[in-house]
Amino acid sequence: MDVLPLVALIAASAAVAGAARWTPVPAPLLLVAVGLVAAYVPGVPDYHLDPHVVLPLILPPLLHTAALESSYLDLRANLRPVALLSVGYTLFATVAVGWLAYLLIPDLSLTAALVLGAVIAPPDAVAATAVARKVGLPSRITTILQGESLVNDATAITAYKVALAAAVGEGASWAGGIWEFLVASVGGVGVGLILMVPIHWLRRHVKEAMLQNTLSLLIPFVAYAAAEQVGASGVLAVVVVALFLGHRSWEVDFETRLQEAAVWKVVAFILESAVFALIGLQLPLVLKGLGEYGGVQAAWYALGVFFFVVLARFAWSYPATYLPRMLSKRIKERERDMDWRRPLIVSWAGMRGVVSLAIAFSIPLVMDDGEPFPARNLVLFLTFTTVIGTLVVQGLSLPWLIRVLKLPGRDTQAETLAEAQAQNAASQAAERRVDELMEDERNRLPQPLQDRLRTVLERRRNSVWERLGQSNPVTGESVDGTYRRLTREAIAVEREVFVKMRDERRIDDEMMRTLLRKLDLEEAAAYREVED
Repeated sequence: MDVLPLVALIAASAAVAGAARWTPVPAPLLLVAVGLVAAYVPGVPDYHLDPHVVLPLILPPLLHTAALESSYLDLRANLRPVALLSVGYTLFATVAVGWLAYLLIPDLSLTAALVLGAVIAPPDAVAATAVARKVGLPSRITTILQGESLVNDATAITAYKVALAAAVGEGASWAGGIWEFLVASVGGVGVGLILMVPIHWLRRHVKEAMLQNTLSLLIPFVAYAAAEQVGASGVLAVVVVALFLGHRSWEVDFETRLQEAAVWKVVAFILESAVFALIGLQLPLVLKGLGEYGGVQAAWYALGVFFFVVLARFAWSYPATYLPRMLSKRIKERERDMDWRRPLIVSWAGMRGVVSLAIAFSIPLVMDDGEPFPARNLVLFLTFTTVIGTLVVQGLSLPWLIRVLKLPGRDTQAETLAEAQAQNAASQAAERRVDELMEDERNRLPQPLQDRLRTVLERRRNSVWERLGQSNPVTGESVDGTYRRLTREAIAVEREVFVKMRDERRIDDEMMRTLLRKLDLEEAAAYREVED
C-alpha cells in the first residue's frame, strides 16, 4: 500500500487549515476551495471518498470530540429545539426535498428522489462546529446547531436505509420504516447507556495516563461498532457515551485530562482538515460519472435542489420556533428573548458536509433485479453540488448576515464576572480547608511553604478579577498580556539554565526533561488562569 498520498493529503490539508487562521475565510471553506483546485493539478492522486472508511473510522472520532466539548446541561435545556431539528427537520427535509426533486427531474424515480432527500438532509457536525467557532455565534444558537448535528446523522442514515430498500426493490412500508427508526434510535441510545458507566469506571480506575489515552482513542470506535453490530445507531451510541464522559470528566485524573485534551485536539484538527479537503477532491470523480446528463441541464438541476434544501430549512425552522410558543404559555414565558433573527440564523447555518457525500457514495451500483440504480451518478452530482453550495454560499455569507442583523454575541464581560465569582467562592472554600488541615500536627509545614500555599490560592482568586480592570496606561497591554509575558520571560530563563546545566553535564537528560515538564505545566497553568 502506498502511504505517500495519504501523508501528502494530511500534510497539505493541515497546512491549508493553519493558513486559514490568518484569513477571514473559515478553514472548511478554504480547504474545500483548495481541494477543488488541487483536483485538476497534474500529479495529484485520485482520492476516492470510501463510505466504508468515512462512516466507521472518521465519523465516530469527529462526533466523539464534538460531543465531549458539548454541554449536556445546555443540550438538555434546549432539548425541544434540538429534537425538532435533528429528527423533525431531517425527516421533513428528506420527504420535501425528495418530492420536489422528483417533480424537477423527469428521469428521477420517486424512490431514488427520496434517497437523494435523505442523503442531503442532515447538516454536518464538523461544518456546523467549525463555522460556529469562526463566526462567534451566540451560545444558545451554537448549542442548538451542535446538538442538531450530533443526532441528525442517525436520523438521516435510518431514513436513507428505508428509502434505499424501496429503491432497490427490497420493499419498504411506513410501518417497517417507523420500526427501523425506533430500533436504530432506541437501540443506539440503549447501547450508549449500557457502555457509558463501565467505560467511565475504567477511566477512573486506570491510573496510567498513557493507558487512559489509549482507551480514550478506542471509545468512539467501540461504541459505534457495538451499536452497529446489533442493528442500532452507532452515531447515537457514540454521542451518548461522549456526552456522559464529558459531563463527568472532572472525576478523571488531571494528567489524563491534560493529555486527552491535547490528543483529541490534534485528532480533530487532522480529521476535519482532511475531510474538507477530500470533499473538494471528489469533483473529477463526480463529473466523470455524470454521463448522459449535460453540463447545463445538470447545473439547472443542481441549482434547483440547492434552492429546495435552503427553502425546506426555512419552511421548518420558523414554524418549529413559533408554534410551540403559540401553543404553550410556559414556553413563551421561558423564551422571552426569542425574535425573528435567531431562526433566520439557524435556517441559514445548515451547511452540509462529508457525511452526505459518504452516504451518497454508498448507494449500490445495481438493484435487486440486476438493473443499474436509477440516476445514481446524478444523485452523487447533486449531493456534491449541494454540499459545496451550502458550504460556500451559506458559510461565506453567515458572518456578514450576523453583522447585518446585529445579533448580540457572547457577553465576555459578564462571562468574566461569572468566572471571577465562581473562582472566588472556590478559593475561599480551599483556604478554609487549608486552615482546617493546618491545625493537624501531621500537616504542619514551615512558615514559608504555608505562605506560598496561601499566596497561590490568593493569586488564583485575584487573577480573574484583575481581568475586569483597565489595561496598562503606559504600554496599552492588558493585564492578561502582561502576566503571560512576564511568566514566559521568567520560565524561559529557567529553561535556559536547565539546558546549560545539561550541556555542562551537571545534570543528565532525564533530569532535564523532568524539570522542563514541570516548567511546561507551570506555564500552562499560568495561561489557563488568565485565559479568555
